[in-house]
Amino acid sequence: MFGIVNFEAFIIAGILLNLTPGADTMYILGRSISQGKKTGIISVLGISSGALLHCIFAVMGLSILLAKSATAFNAIKYIGAAYLIFLGIKSLTTKSTLGNIILQKNKTTQNYKKIYLSGVLTNLLNPKIALFFLAFLPQFISPEHATNAIPFLILGLTFVTTGTIWCLTLAVFSAKLASTIKQNRKVNSWLNKTTGVLFIVLGIQLALNKK
Repeated sequence: MFGIVNFEAFIIAGILLNLTPGADTMYILGRSISQGKKTGIISVLGISSGALLHCIFAVMGLSILLAKSATAFNAIKYIGAAYLIFLGIKSLTTKSTLGNIILQKNKTTQNYKKIYLSGVLTNLLNPKIALFFLAFLPQFISPEHATNAIPFLILGLTFVTTGTIWCLTLAVFSAKLASTIKQNRKVNSWLNKTTGVLFIVLGIQLALNKK
């Protein structure tokens, strides 16, 4: 079908890869636990949009630049790392009184676009994902269709779809679990600090990743 081989094996491999904890998973968990279900869902949509853009870039051949250019790879990597560290520091410096929680909740309602874009940037500024699409998808496309964009798009959309379903499930259940303990001031403060540390660690890890 459209030059795709072992499609069933691709779906299974894709699901297993989606289930493997990574930077995106940790980011979604952090958002869902600290800011609630709706914020978690918006973050998932942002992450998925970033993954979709990576897929399109791979089809267009732009990801080859990252594969061949160490300068381009490192530039995007360090920008992404700095952004995650910024988010972590912001979480660590946010006050956690109940009044501020309510204000933060109201503010979050008005900033879903910003949260969505944060998700997009978090995924888009991780060059490893671009290289993943470039290396993983061709394994399931027959050589005679290697220059055809359609099989790449089908596989990419399939992977993004399964990943989105898993991440939405993760966001909903983690937010529900967190909501039962969020009313406690100390626990909420701990969640914010944990989220901040998590983002900083992810940023450092991304910065230290080698090609």
